[in-house]
Amino acid sequence: MDSSAGGNENSPPSLDLEKLREDSDGSMSGMATNLFQQVVQGNPYFAAGGGLMVLGSGLALARSGIIRLSGLLYRQLLVDMEIPSKDKSYLWFLEWMAKHPQRSSRHLSVETNFIQHDNGSVSTKFSLVPGPGNHLIRYKGAFMLIKRERSGKMLDMTSGAPFETVTLTTLYRDRLLFRDLLSDAKNLAVKAKDGKTVVFTSWGSEWRPFGQPKAKRLLPSVILDKGIKDGIIHDVNEFLQNGKWYLDRGIPYRRGYLLYGPPGSGKTSFIQALAGDLDYNICIMNLSEANLTDDRLNHLMNNIPERSILLLEDIDAAFNKRTQTGDQGYQSGVTFSGLLNALDGVASSEETITFMTTNHPERLDPAIMRPGRIDYKVFVGNATPYQIGRMFMKFYPGEDKYCEEFVKKASALNVSISTAQLQGLFVFNKDDPESSLRMVETLKSPNHVF
Repeated sequence: MDSSAGGNENSPPSLDLEKLREDSDGSMSGMATNLFQQVVQGNPYFAAGGGLMVLGSGLALARSGIIRLSGLLYRQLLVDMEIPSKDKSYLWFLEWMAKHPQRSSRHLSVETNFIQHDNGSVSTKFSLVPGPGNHLIRYKGAFMLIKRERSGKMLDMTSGAPFETVTLTTLYRDRLLFRDLLSDAKNLAVKAKDGKTVVFTSWGSEWRPFGQPKAKRLLPSVILDKGIKDGIIHDVNEFLQNGKWYLDRGIPYRRGYLLYGPPGSGKTSFIQALAGDLDYNICIMNLSEANLTDDRLNHLMNNIPERSILLLEDIDAAFNKRTQTGDQGYQSGVTFSGLLNALDGVASSEETITFMTTNHPERLDPAIMRPGRIDYKVFVGNATPYQIGRMFMKFYPGEDKYCEEFVKKASALNVSISTAQLQGLFVFNKDDPESSLRMVETLKSPNHVF
């Protein structure tokens, strides 16, 4: 066999164009099929694996190109907005999305609102909110993909809950709708609290709403002795209207109030009504909390929510003569000096209104009574004849005759009567002033049960 024949055996077969035309009948699809058969099936290099390698490399390059092209299109055509769970707008957005009508969700979570009323009855309300997963909404004509993700490894250190994020994706041209959406979510949250007072309690290193917002209590519903209520209201309004005066003179812009007196005299009720009148919220701080420390107390008091009154109830129960009352069962980690520094130290907050209450002012250390920590103190005592008459007329309008007789009989008992006792008696005898008059003797016992 000659060398030329051997060379022909090892060389790849050439294309037979005439045979390609004859077998394809002139059609493009037929020509393509025959071409594939001649080049691929009849090619020994392809059959040996070289062609597969080339084909695989081509597919890989094509895939990479598609991925890069899709990434480019994504960056040019779409825009994302991420809302972490630690941001205030996170809960606002979830609440808004739960009520948005144009929403498609396949992943839902349940939120249970459990309320136990004073009469012992229980109300339970279930709300279905968007859970972790993908959701689709339509907002002002624009479609948005919502992706709620929950991390299984990361935790929110303030609450111990899994860290979550919500990512909104829409067309780049609709990116300005994000601001409108967040504004609508905020307005919905504010509207839900309109006309109500939100009570905050400390949770870790942050303030969180405690229960549902409460209906504002009206100031006329709290009856104190002559001049007490008007004096406090005047002082608070004067403080709020003179921020620049404090600033110009380098005086810390804060005000501390102490209401002291026997239990049931209306101290906390008045603070709640004052907050409602000022359209403020209330932040309750429990100084006897087991995990409370000086650093955490300082952080909380310097990060009070806007337009809020800080309330420290029973201030005498946490400290007594500069010593912690561990023998009474309180195990607070807060020191007396830590509280003083939080009230008026270098790191104390500005533009704050602090109310403190106590039943035993004699137990308070003189260090906490000085101006700058307590600027206004007033005694809120048991009911006077003036208060008894005003409360009677509040519950029984127009019953002047019974009111005079009730005040005389109550005063003749010669015992201390709290406003809480009077309210209990009047509530028990709704719309029946004669019955209240007959039962006036029950006021002798402060713990009488009707």
